[in-house]
Amino acid sequence: MLHHVFKRAPAATARYDWILAITFIAYFFSAFGNGANDVANAYATSVAARTLSMLQVGFLSVITEFFGAVVLGERVTDTIKNGIITIDRFQGNPGTLMLAMGCAEVGSATWLMFATGRGMPVSTTQTIVGALIGVGFASQSDIKWAWESGSVSQVAASWGIAPAIAGAFAALVFATVKYSVLERKDSFKWGMRLIPVYFAFTAAVLALFITVETPGSDLDALGAGPATGIVLGVYFGVMLICYIFFMPFFERKLVKKDTRLRVWHIPMGPLLRKDNVKLYFPGKGDEYVTNYYEDAYGNVTAGKKDEERAKATGHTTGNDASSSETNTREQPYTDEEKAGESSVLGKAPSDESALDPAANPQEMKHRKKAYVSPYKRWITPVEDLSWFNPMKLWAWFKFLLLRGVYMDCVTHDSGKLREIHARAHRYDVRVEHLWTYCQVVSAMLMSIAHGSNDIANAVGPVAAVYSTYRTGEVDTESSTPIWILVIGGLLLGLGFWFFGYHIIRSLGNKITQMSPTRGFSIELGAAITVLLASRLGLPVSTTQCLTGAAVGVALMNYDLGAVNWRQVAFIFMGWVLTLPAAGLISGLLCLMALNAPSF
Repeated sequence: MLHHVFKRAPAATARYDWILAITFIAYFFSAFGNGANDVANAYATSVAARTLSMLQVGFLSVITEFFGAVVLGERVTDTIKNGIITIDRFQGNPGTLMLAMGCAEVGSATWLMFATGRGMPVSTTQTIVGALIGVGFASQSDIKWAWESGSVSQVAASWGIAPAIAGAFAALVFATVKYSVLERKDSFKWGMRLIPVYFAFTAAVLALFITVETPGSDLDALGAGPATGIVLGVYFGVMLICYIFFMPFFERKLVKKDTRLRVWHIPMGPLLRKDNVKLYFPGKGDEYVTNYYEDAYGNVTAGKKDEERAKATGHTTGNDASSSETNTREQPYTDEEKAGESSVLGKAPSDESALDPAANPQEMKHRKKAYVSPYKRWITPVEDLSWFNPMKLWAWFKFLLLRGVYMDCVTHDSGKLREIHARAHRYDVRVEHLWTYCQVVSAMLMSIAHGSNDIANAVGPVAAVYSTYRTGEVDTESSTPIWILVIGGLLLGLGFWFFGYHIIRSLGNKITQMSPTRGFSIELGAAITVLLASRLGLPVSTTQCLTGAAVGVALMNYDLGAVNWRQVAFIFMGWVLTLPAAGLISGLLCLMALNAPSF
């Protein structure tokens, strides 16, 4: 019995060891679903923009989520998340509290797993709040409805507040990048000039974000002086690092077009300016920069600029001609460099029929060559072998282990989606590459912040059940043993590893055309929103912030058709369904258990 394992529980709770066991099982699924759904938020734009591969993100997520949960995670959690229901109803009834929290964990885990499987990015905080509302109804507890911190009304308001604010900030960030670099003549030159400033600003904002969002930190106690010192220190420190290490790397990679250069050569710094520098572990390949706009069929410029659309319909305006002269791909470099750039970027299709795969069988053929599904990669070659053949068993092992991080989350076969992407402007891929490093750092820090904060969504109920079981008392706070955080941190990363691709698809190119500059703007806009909301006490969700930020950046194309509104509506539906769905599951379970004859 569990009460022997956990050092003899008090008589009041010893007979409820079955609740503890069920709650821990639900906790595993809840943390797993939390990782599959919420962790993907931080990395979705990085994968969609081809800044990182799914395999790279899989490894990163395990590290960042574990670090955030175990090193920065709360050691003491609220028994009732946000105080959404009162704990008075459970005073003197520790078994009832254990049952209620166990049902809340089951309800939260069930909805998270279902929503993730359907590709619905939902707020894990709102999921556990909905589950607690359900058990509140079942146990006849008072529920916090009025407009106050963490109330049901504030949660509902966040469906509109969070996306709107994040969309505005992300659009502002992208507008700054767009008009200071992307839309200017000689955009690559301007990008090289300004990227240190963007590096430093991004680092400063994210340093403040981590300072505020880390559980247990108190910005007011820290004071304005030290906080300003931290921000300025990070700003100038990162700018110095950028000039010493990153600028020589960019010059060699993007100006000299050294295809051997990889990210691990950045520490070489000034040595990269030498003509005959010897690189350790040189990379292999023919392309010095990624085709960030390549679509599902290998076409890198399916999107047309305004003048290209006009030509396709037989109309040309003065503005079109003017914009043609300032096309951001025309850089003041040699003919050889222009030829190299052209070979990387390719050419736009000559007419709209190019968007139809049926009209272009060669594109479908290219698509099949470009991406091989995990099943075809590992299982198809061994289908005819016996189940006792070691090769077949090894193939199935690789398939089950690596399927989630080898799924294609970047490209889509939908002709309608290609038309939406075609409305987005395409920019010099060398300029886009400059912003990939800011994007990766911001994604990693948001993931760490998620691990430190949102682990409480899964840990809260199980910590309450475990603490109540051990002490036999009902308390407003529950201590969280480190081993529970370790398990949760691992499950967050593993959840993304196996099932995160569902949400990556939904929050990436299914909403709009992604690229590194757009992804950077989305992540920074969402981080600024969460930062300000935390200080002002406004109800926001990271999921909702990132979705709103993606729409805000997409609207900077000044074309409503550049947004997949059907996908946005699908995501919004998931938010609205979260509270009642999680509440219904947990509430019905709790109601049935409370009215069972044996309880």
